[in-house]
Amino acid sequence: MTDLQAIAIEQLKGVGPRLRERLNNYGVYSAQDLLFHLPLRYQDRTRITPIGGLQLGVDAVIEGEVKVADITFGKRRSLLCKLQDGTGLISLRFFHFSAAQKKQLQPGTRLRCYGEPRRGGAGLEIYHPEYQLLDEQHTAELDDRLTPVYPTTEGIGQSVWRKLCLQALTLLENHKPQELLSEHPLARFPLSDALHFLHHPPPKARLSLLREGLHPAQRRLAFEELLAHNLAMLKTRQQTQQRGAVPMPASVQLQRAFLQQLGFQLTNAQQRVCEEIAADLRLERPMLRLVQGDVGSGKTVVAAMAALQVIEQGFQVAVMAPTEILAEQHYLNFQQWFAPLGLETGWLVGKLKGKARQKSLATIANGEAQLVIGTHALFQEDVIYQRLGLAIIDEQHRFGVHQRLALTQKARPEDGHPHQLVMTATPIPRTLAMTAYADLDTSIIDELPPGRTPVNTVVIDNARRSQIIERIAHVCAKGQQVYWVCTLIEESEALQAQAAEAVFENLQKALPNLQIALVHGRQKPQEKADIMAAFKAGTTQLLVATTVIEVGVDVPNASLMVIENAERLGLSQLHQLRGRVGRGALESHCVLLYQSPLSRTGRERLRALRESSDGFVIAEKDLMLRGPGEMLGTRQTGLMQFRIADLQRDGDLLEDVRQSAESVATDKRLSSALIDRWLGEKTNYAAV
Repeated sequence: MTDLQAIAIEQLKGVGPRLRERLNNYGVYSAQDLLFHLPLRYQDRTRITPIGGLQLGVDAVIEGEVKVADITFGKRRSLLCKLQDGTGLISLRFFHFSAAQKKQLQPGTRLRCYGEPRRGGAGLEIYHPEYQLLDEQHTAELDDRLTPVYPTTEGIGQSVWRKLCLQALTLLENHKPQELLSEHPLARFPLSDALHFLHHPPPKARLSLLREGLHPAQRRLAFEELLAHNLAMLKTRQQTQQRGAVPMPASVQLQRAFLQQLGFQLTNAQQRVCEEIAADLRLERPMLRLVQGDVGSGKTVVAAMAALQVIEQGFQVAVMAPTEILAEQHYLNFQQWFAPLGLETGWLVGKLKGKARQKSLATIANGEAQLVIGTHALFQEDVIYQRLGLAIIDEQHRFGVHQRLALTQKARPEDGHPHQLVMTATPIPRTLAMTAYADLDTSIIDELPPGRTPVNTVVIDNARRSQIIERIAHVCAKGQQVYWVCTLIEESEALQAQAAEAVFENLQKALPNLQIALVHGRQKPQEKADIMAAFKAGTTQLLVATTVIEVGVDVPNASLMVIENAERLGLSQLHQLRGRVGRGALESHCVLLYQSPLSRTGRERLRALRESSDGFVIAEKDLMLRGPGEMLGTRQTGLMQFRIADLQRDGDLLEDVRQSAESVATDKRLSSALIDRWLGEKTNYAAV
């Protein structure tokens, strides 16, 4: 019997060279890949819904007679048709239409349409419905099954996916894929039956169950997919550890001198995590550890202790941050700490050019720079380390897995694999960490240093903006400082900078007696560093900023933060921003300024932030509201793009998945088969 994996995609009817290339680029190479390319959702085209029975936002098939068809001129020119069936009237609106189409949709024409009813200016409307003309002699037949809607890419339409997947289902009848979960209770639903059901569900299938991802066929495949991902992460870990690493005995002199000059005691949580890291570094296998700590818990000091243990053994340490402003903050901190110890701190970011870059590269290559701080520039091809022993990655969720691995590949082969310390101030719910970071051991700094003041969070409508400006004047009159954070939905740094500049100018007019500065992502690194230094020194009273100040900025005298359009940000990001105040003994406040009307999700998000300052509580809520892909930034990792599983919805499976992965991992043949089936080419991220 031919294996479905052996049936190349070009062997299927209708697949020419161009389509084959597009499918291959999308990760589809074989008939088996098609079977595991699962629908996102389903359309019910098996029955006609009376217009009077339509529900807002629920796709439906309708039939009726065109009563009116006119071109209208509002914000945009459109063709508007009124369709009636005796139970009600609905508008069909086309923004893109031809003269032939207008002629076709004349009053008296009978249509069958499919689309999603929305609320319009005069009742329900469907934008650009799919439609077909009906005549009395030939009544079009309805579909006999639910219609799948597949994930897709440019150049491959839904009709192409449906035709190809139907061909793959036909092949499935004589080429059943191997059952890899025979011992698991979920495997009572045979794999081939589950695949057939999900690609071609019968009309009686419970659409609500399928919509929620809770049908037994979906659960059976979700478990197998989660297991495959977990196994891939464990394989990454195993491959990394097989390379071995240079053991780093506990540092004595450098760490002792560092702690003496700090001027404060480490918290019990910091000491515990430092001991866990020190124990890992002493082993002959690379440390792979994730340190989670809420905003202000002192992760950077813990990272410094780890770095000193490695530097004392004659190795270099690289600290990679996701943004230049955070890298600059780390550079200033580490330079302040390490210069008195006689240690050289290097600096490398993308905007460092010419002679300055060449000089920096030279100090890294000759080992003069014992600690190197920078952005993704740290792992570019021309960067050569003399002896890289430890890679510290801050805010891991901002980097792709490839980037983390690329940095660790900078070590010399004779030095083995560098140790890895990954840090995040975005607390990751346990369920998420079990899958997203299955290759890492986890430490949690669950205690804030003494002297931190809880931040009082208030939610205020933008209509009361003038009151907030008065409050800023009052706070600054007391000698304290203020952040005003501008946010935009758009990712463009240029647009964010423009928005911040407009706010900056307005605040200068409203508060002429204050020293106000502006910082955003488009400024030169030195300019940003000078602005931040002036704010830290207290010469600037009010800092207007984009979200570049989200992490790494420590100004104890700042006691008020205003976040404009707070409803546009995720909870974890809002929590990070809020952590910039309350860093000293001053009573501190965070004002979440929102634009009415608030959506239900926006209201829940702001309420959660007002009610809790616990990063883990907020992370759980963020996971519930936004899902794991948004929260972890995994769109860029190539790791968490699930075909059917959902970490939030299927969270109850994860403990079982973890236990199964530990037992399945011992069977290399079975483990490889599961990984190949679900990840295929994407397993490249596991190569180290």
